[in-house]
Amino acid sequence: MTDISITATGGRAESAAPAPRSGRRRFNRDYLGLLPFFGFLTLFLIVPAISVFIEALKDGEGGYSLQAMREAFSGQNRDAFWFTATFSAIASLVGMVLGALLAYAVATAQRPRWLRGFVTAFCAVAANMGGIVLAFGFIALLGKQGLGTKILDFFGAPIYKWGFDFKSVWGLTVVYAYFNIPLMYLVTLPAIDGLKQSWREASSNLGGTSLTYWRRVGLPVLAPSLLGGFFLLFANSFSAYATAAALTDTSKIIALRIGFYLGGDVNAGEDAIGFAIASWMIVVMGICMAAYWVFRKRAERWKS
Repeated sequence: MTDISITATGGRAESAAPAPRSGRRRFNRDYLGLLPFFGFLTLFLIVPAISVFIEALKDGEGGYSLQAMREAFSGQNRDAFWFTATFSAIASLVGMVLGALLAYAVATAQRPRWLRGFVTAFCAVAANMGGIVLAFGFIALLGKQGLGTKILDFFGAPIYKWGFDFKSVWGLTVVYAYFNIPLMYLVTLPAIDGLKQSWREASSNLGGTSLTYWRRVGLPVLAPSLLGGFFLLFANSFSAYATAAALTDTSKIIALRIGFYLGGDVNAGEDAIGFAIASWMIVVMGICMAAYWVFRKRAERWKS
């Protein structure tokens, strides 16, 4: 808007000339702090991902083809994809439900005051725990000679006679729940804190029951956070390698199939199949992370 000045003598309105503007936009130096992050992202994520796709498209004769990408979804590889997706979905669903219930219980608990800080600190550690340490802990607890197994046998619950096995879907679900539930707790807790007491009071004043509140207010508000957390847990379970490798020797887990092809125990040229499996896993991870980002953005609409 042009500034208007009124002269004291004539009372005429005169337009003040606008300040000259430079034709070049100034560079915001605040973005310089992001350079280390983008450098790390490029060196350890983008470049390796591109190299994996390039290796997956090689045909062993100096050319490129989609043969390895097709073989990655055939035979035992297809079965491994299906098995991994099945137990990852079940483990994610269990983690989503139990993690959300834990977050709601902690968020609504008034006493003791130290409970929330203690649970949050434990979940922050447990959500990042895995690999050999976690596998050894579950072997000591629920192995065939584990302490927890002996206690369950004493109380008439012989889990191994009922078909429990770390190689099965439910066995892996129990193990992965250790880090899925805490991760879901950390994802859901801010959304539960965003539920306003005034919403429940308004629902009650309009004659709504507790079921009505959760069906029409609570769950619709929490749905983006719950769905985003589910996709995050799915990606976490689908890509886990060290824990599954320590607990099982099965080739039904797709991450272990990559190690089989790239470990040097296959014929010449078949290593491209390992890169192809890794490429498809990158696609799955990209889809899950994109879905998580979309749902997270929708959940942020309720924050104020």
